[in-house]
Amino acid sequence: MKRRVILDSGPLVAFINSRDKYHKWATLQWAQIEPPLLTCEAVLSEACFLLGSLDGGQITVLELLQRSVLHIPFTMIEHVNQLDRLLQKYSNIPMSLADACLVRMSELYSESLVLTLDADFNVYRKNKRQVIPVLSPHDI
Repeated sequence: MKRRVILDSGPLVAFINSRDKYHKWATLQWAQIEPPLLTCEAVLSEACFLLGSLDGGQITVLELLQRSVLHIPFTMIEHVNQLDRLLQKYSNIPMSLADACLVRMSELYSESLVLTLDADFNVYRKNKRQVIPVLSPHDI
């Protein structure tokens, strides 16, 4: 079982939406992860937006929080300077606020993996130069 996994919005959406291209992959990954998955409010906001047209999609996100499958240990205000630095550094990509939060979380939880569908995590670096360990499908 994998522990200390940081969750991005893509795998969350894929896990909830059975019609998503990566649903099967996401379901297999979740089965190998010991909850809770760590995330941030920006990721949950993105996921809820993307699940807005799926009946019960947004409610499922909240239920995962209520059941402690997801945990939000990150508060943006405490890391606003670091987030600003990351957003400026990767403005050419461009980096989303959610991605900046996840990169910062990977710095705070150094033994963690980022569960993502976002190939930009192959470009992002934690602590300025360190590769961020990711768990993602091979075809992204």
